[in-house]
Amino acid sequence: MAYVVTQNCCNDATCVAVCPVDCIHPTPAERDYQRTEMLYIDPGACIDCGACSDVCPVDAIVPGDAPAPDIDQYREINAEYFQRNPRSIGPGAHVQPLPLALATAGVADPPALRVAIVGSGPSAFYAAEELLARRDIAAEVTMFERLPVAGGLVRFGVAPDHWHTKTVERVFDRTARRDGFTFHLGVEVGKDVTIDEVLAHHHAVIHASGAAGDRRLGIPGEDLPGSHAAREFVAWYNGHPDHADRAFDLTASRAVVVGNGNVALDVARILVSDVETLRRTDIADHALSALADSRIEEVVMLGRRGPEYAACTTPELLALGSLQGIDVLVDGPVTAGPDAPTKLRILADYSRREPTPGNKRIVLRFGTTPQEVTGDGRTAGLIVTGTDAGTEDRIECGLVLRAVGYRGLPIAGLPFDEAAGTVAHVSGRVTLPDTGKAVAGHYVAGWIKRGATGVIGTNRYCAAETVEALLADHRAGLLPAPSGASADLAALVRERRPDALGGADWSAIDRFERERGREAGRPRIKIVDAGQAAVVAGAAVR
Repeated sequence: MAYVVTQNCCNDATCVAVCPVDCIHPTPAERDYQRTEMLYIDPGACIDCGACSDVCPVDAIVPGDAPAPDIDQYREINAEYFQRNPRSIGPGAHVQPLPLALATAGVADPPALRVAIVGSGPSAFYAAEELLARRDIAAEVTMFERLPVAGGLVRFGVAPDHWHTKTVERVFDRTARRDGFTFHLGVEVGKDVTIDEVLAHHHAVIHASGAAGDRRLGIPGEDLPGSHAAREFVAWYNGHPDHADRAFDLTASRAVVVGNGNVALDVARILVSDVETLRRTDIADHALSALADSRIEEVVMLGRRGPEYAACTTPELLALGSLQGIDVLVDGPVTAGPDAPTKLRILADYSRREPTPGNKRIVLRFGTTPQEVTGDGRTAGLIVTGTDAGTEDRIECGLVLRAVGYRGLPIAGLPFDEAAGTVAHVSGRVTLPDTGKAVAGHYVAGWIKRGATGVIGTNRYCAAETVEALLADHRAGLLPAPSGASADLAALVRERRPDALGGADWSAIDRFERERGREAGRPRIKIVDAGQAAVVAGAAVR
């Protein structure tokens, strides 16, 4: 039976390159790839060879008759994509060429190239892999991370109960073990070392710092205690060191999440999940303790527009409805005919469900606009209006989380697009918007480049585009040669940050977290304190 792509698809399209019959779409060469929710396998073209399943970094591809959750629905979702997007060209037209790393074997005396990468999330590691796996250059990569632990979005953004998605870290571990890779953890570029000092020791710098800010609602009461950005809540339960000491009031029976994208679904799900289920994940211990005492019974998710515009992906919405002990309901009717998109048909199903006595609830409410967070000194409710009718209502709640988008923060010395929350660039090459002139040696990848869009694997082709721009400039002689040696930079880092950690230290921390996790029946138990990270790394050295 044909293979099927399921919920945790990361979109990195490794599967596309190995498919011998071009049955996995959209490919990175197709326009739909940039906005697709997931990849799909054409059941009429798949030859059941399993090559795609073998290379999938997150185990998202399974045989169509596998005993996987919701497998019948995923067969329909995969088939529906090709019904709605029939291919009008012959097989093979969209197959990706071999990476240059494989296609240029035998190149004599490849030119040396030293690149610094700021950040340690998916876009950073995909960029490093693009450089280090090539055979047409002899690359050295120095990765800087201001935190004592690595991982970026994978460690601090992916929900703890989505452990399959987190397995993409295996790809990044391979990159970190490559010759020519150097790690500096606990070192903040722009503070501990200047960007000019970094560039003086490299041909170029790729900024892959992600999106550390968030978009606001712009309504009265938004800053009341009990009203937070969902980004902060996600960072808290995922053990981000900057947010480990945060406190969220979980004493009321209802919380409101403004937004209905995947982040909104994540925080809603975590708020009402059974603690024993969470105890089997890598959720931060402080969050697990707080959620064990939570009194929240209902989470209301608000969307400004109608259900046909729900921002979450179809796989995440589908998985939400199969949670044990949690009712997923829709406030109001949803109409969807047999030819309606799958997402709308799922919402129509939820709208027909009745609450189960004793269950917790996630209630999706559409056509609703928040107007004011109310409360005497802290959050007690949210005033909303119907987007169409303008009718006003007050939702009693003790916690409001706005999940309306992450936002990049400016990087000193680089042009910034305030509206988009991104560094100004052309194909990853930092460029002055007024003149179109490139800022020599500076490049961007990931969310700071394109905004907070896409999933983990989207960063692979985003990073590849940036690396191609960088290499084109290198070949054209537009990148000045470094004036300092790698050893000089290492000495400078040790002088400025004697407590900085390296690649061996991170391996020791990662191993320690996993070993503690195995003892407790969990994937890992995270270190959230820089001091403890240093102790663990030091113990490993001794």
